[in-house]
Amino acid sequence: MFASNSSRFSLIVGPCAIESHDTFSRVARYAKDMGVTALRGGIYKLRTDPNSFQGLGNRAFEIVEMSKKETGLPFVCEITDPRQIEDLGKIADVFQVGTRNMHNYELLKELGRCRTPILLKRGMAAYLDELLLASEYIRREGNEQIAFCERGIRSFERATRNTLDLSAVPYLKARSGLPVIVDPSHATGKRELVTPMCWAAAAAGADGLLIEIHPEPEKSLSDAEQALSLEDFKMMYERLVKILEVMGRTIEVNPQ
Repeated sequence: MFASNSSRFSLIVGPCAIESHDTFSRVARYAKDMGVTALRGGIYKLRTDPNSFQGLGNRAFEIVEMSKKETGLPFVCEITDPRQIEDLGKIADVFQVGTRNMHNYELLKELGRCRTPILLKRGMAAYLDELLLASEYIRREGNEQIAFCERGIRSFERATRNTLDLSAVPYLKARSGLPVIVDPSHATGKRELVTPMCWAAAAAGADGLLIEIHPEPEKSLSDAEQALSLEDFKMMYERLVKILEVMGRTIEVNPQ
């Protein structure tokens, strides 16, 4: 799914968290029709506020299985605990390591012993060289299928949720040879900023995007303020295709 220095571009979309069968199925069908690479959706959600929606947990498995069967799209999902590997591995085609777990070296070692591709997110205050070192914990255990994800870092700026560091894209690619995906949703935290940052990430040479979309963003149970509506996503997508064409790249559609 992930390839660095390639004409292929990965587009991974879906809600922040899987909320219901109807919502996820609707997003999955829409994503399939638009022509994307994979679906995303949180099953186990690590939240700063313990009163926030923590995801459906195991109840989401059947929802994912049905949507995968209906669309044929691969599924990218965050893993938060080594004990989830066996069960989550039955439905996830890519394990995402979230920002809070970039320094969870025991989890990284366990993921290195499996053969599922890993999307490794940058810690919210991590140096790029620390992210590179985190990937080594996975590689040394034998798993070479790794992609980095730049999702913004915490800075003094309060206008956005985080500060999106697009210089991370060429820096990481030059020093690792691994693909770099950009998550403009968590980086900006503001719906109106996600679309221009998608375009900017593509222009910076990113190998893909991880984007939150929702049929009714204002009703989303998780990160409602940063999810694109289906209409907003379509507008972003149409110009993204043109930007990629200029660069000699195309969106990888349903690789399975």
